[in-house]
Amino acid sequence: MPKGSPERTAARKEEIISACEKLYQTMSFKDITLKEIGNETSFSRPTIYNYYQTKEEIFLALFEREYIRWNEELQSILQENEQLSKEQLANKLASSIANRQQLLKLLSMNNYDMEENSRPELLTSFKVAYGESMKNVCRIITKFCSEKSVQEIQNFIYVFFPFMFGIYPYTEVTDKQREAMKQANVDYVYQSIFEITNNCLLKLL
Repeated sequence: MPKGSPERTAARKEEIISACEKLYQTMSFKDITLKEIGNETSFSRPTIYNYYQTKEEIFLALFEREYIRWNEELQSILQENEQLSKEQLANKLASSIANRQQLLKLLSMNNYDMEENSRPELLTSFKVAYGESMKNVCRIITKFCSEKSVQEIQNFIYVFFPFMFGIYPYTEVTDKQREAMKQANVDYVYQSIFEITNNCLLKLL
């Protein structure tokens, strides 16, 4: 770990993560390199190695930040509402997912490689943020769907969280993919992130 104040360390990590996020808007995971990320920061590429050893670690940190931001939205749903109908709850949860397109894009990647090429302490930090999301959704379902048993809430979690992995590929489709679907005579109805998530939630709740 580099010498310096915790504030400086946190600021540099944030800059590296934001540089990765910027590149990920227009480039694929396989095309992004540590050199590319370094070019987007205010310091030299070798400095990055003081904080992250692989690009997978940087993507994992970006992934963690997305879960932290989603947790903030989930906490708002929990704290700012006393009662919600199933329709209202589905709407709020679907809206929180629609606000996290970056999270959904990361979920659609090969997470095994990302986690395999990251140090254990960084993977653990990521899992804390991920686990908190599961706990927050459990708290929300417990509060607003009080009729559901512990087993039913657990079943909800183990259906909805795997479902999230497929949201991005089913809603963000390129022109090339659309044309291939057309040529293959696949009659597919395209939906927005909110629509596909809301429909799923209404069935699960």
